[in-house]
Amino acid sequence: MARVAKLLIIAGSDSGGGAGIQADLKAASALGVYAATAITAITAQNTKGVQRVETLAPDLVADQVASVLSDIGADAVKIGMLGAADIVAAVADALRGYDGAVVLDPVMVAKSGDPLLPGDAVAALRDRLVPRATVLTPNLPEAAKLLGCEAAASPGEAARQGEALRAMGPQAVLMKGGHADGRTCRDILVGESGSETLEAPRIATRNTHGTGCSLASALAAGLARGEGVAAATRRAHGWLQGAIAAADGLDVGSGHGPVHHFHELWA
Repeated sequence: MARVAKLLIIAGSDSGGGAGIQADLKAASALGVYAATAITAITAQNTKGVQRVETLAPDLVADQVASVLSDIGADAVKIGMLGAADIVAAVADALRGYDGAVVLDPVMVAKSGDPLLPGDAVAALRDRLVPRATVLTPNLPEAAKLLGCEAAASPGEAARQGEALRAMGPQAVLMKGGHADGRTCRDILVGESGSETLEAPRIATRNTHGTGCSLASALAAGLARGEGVAAATRRAHGWLQGAIAAADGLDVGSGHGPVHHFHELWA
């Protein structure tokens, strides 16, 4: 029997099922990877917004990570919403002995605009986890917050900000361009050998809840399967475009609905 690739996901829960741990699990499953989890926060959330956030005790988060790594193991780790500075520190400490790939998605604001990470936690993330990342996957506003500047207004500026973030320690930075304007959506992968732009037509849909979580988890799933960063990023990008294109077929909620994670599998 072939050995299954394993992914540890450290993130918050979305009761609406479109983002967070739920989206991460769907993305990993859709791409053939076994996923275990360490939940950092519970949110009361739907397609219209976030009504409540309750972070878990940092030592409980750390215990979840230790429990998974000591038994199941992980070929890669994906980190999403952390919610508080002390949880950032707990996760950094819990991963101290882990030497596998880490995809860090610096979740700071929900699709509805609700804040998910306070200022002191942004600083902790920058200091403790950004240097540890194999791939950092910020959207344009998140990249600007990490750098303390304005959001990039052009692909060239986005690439330069990606280089500035890579100088903080990550092996590569994927600048997600979903928040930019224009008919074409551009994600820019900045690595040691330069940058690569992944383009796709911007799809006219409001159902894009969880795109950032899903893309980062799909990328992490590729790394867990042993793919290189560039190959895993291309596969994740193409898969997400299909998930967005099929999103309207789900008809979930009355606000920003989820993408269709299983568009390749469901009839």
